[in-house]
Amino acid sequence: MMFWYDHNVSGWGWFAMSAGMILFWVLIITIAVLLFRALNRPQEHPHTHTPAMPSAEDILRQRLARGEIDEDDYRRRLSALHAGPLTEP
Repeated sequence: MMFWYDHNVSGWGWFAMSAGMILFWVLIITIAVLLFRALNRPQEHPHTHTPAMPSAEDILRQRLARGEIDEDDYRRRLSALHAGPLTEP
């Protein structure tokens, strides 16, 4: 007679099968959650990010700090910037 339901699985065998099944589903769920988070993350494009252009005042300050212009020249150019664009008569 064939024993269809007797596979000689002891208590430890059932424990190992149960633990294996739990670990399998934990692994599947973890992979699904990580994949979902990775696909929904906003895309960052480091190559398209351009730094902000310095203002004219920033450029003047940098030139003064480097010694390219003196303080009188700095003040003259700064007042010209604040006066607005030059208009032709």
